[in-house]
Amino acid sequence: MTMDYLEKYRDGRVNTAKTLWVMKPIYLILRLFNKTVVHRPVTILYPYEKLWMPDNYRGRPALAFNACIGCGMCARMCPTTAIVLVECPDDEGKPVKRPQVNMGRCSFCGYCAEYCPTDAMTMSPIVELAEYTRADLIYGPRRLAYDHTTDGMKIDIEETLLSDYQAGNGERRINPAKTDRPVLDNAKCISCKKCFKSCPVQAITMEEHGKNAKGRPILWPSVDDQKCVSCYTCVDVCPKSALHMNEVL
Repeated sequence: MTMDYLEKYRDGRVNTAKTLWVMKPIYLILRLFNKTVVHRPVTILYPYEKLWMPDNYRGRPALAFNACIGCGMCARMCPTTAIVLVECPDDEGKPVKRPQVNMGRCSFCGYCAEYCPTDAMTMSPIVELAEYTRADLIYGPRRLAYDHTTDGMKIDIEETLLSDYQAGNGERRINPAKTDRPVLDNAKCISCKKCFKSCPVQAITMEEHGKNAKGRPILWPSVDDQKCVSCYTCVDVCPKSALHMNEVL
């Protein structure tokens, strides 16, 4: 039987080159081995050596604590619900709300940095996040700090608006959503002042528009366009859905 098997190779019935395909990967490995013996290896001695990373590398989120206004836009835009607002003391000891990020859920998409109206939330080149417990993966507001933030780590939304496209203008606008403004439905407003109290930048004032049947003043919110950062906080807290965002399209 052995002779019959070898006979196939002698009379040309079997292509020897095709049957020796298994030698090709071995040849490639030996060639790479000989190359690395003479030259520097393609690998590094991590963690003693580390590769260079650009400043705008999308690592974990970072927070500039004092620049944050606690509007909660990052938490609303997070697709994995990895961000929640927690209460913590500021530098003067006053309680403020700041984002807390669960790195175990974070997908490093950068949405929090894109939609932050004050550029307080940025991305950092830090990627070494290994911990022993899941609890250690929860980064509080102070732990999110990064002291070497550059302009390249701040992410801005650039897009062409539908109205511009239809008008033949292909201009890419930077952060057009920041020009969205809340609009009031007067019939629904109950003058509760929740929007006024919750606005993180004090862009809302209550203005009197006559009196109701009981003789009480009718107060409607007025928005200062120069101060408003389009954070949707007033829209979210309104108990009667009297406020909605007029989006720039």
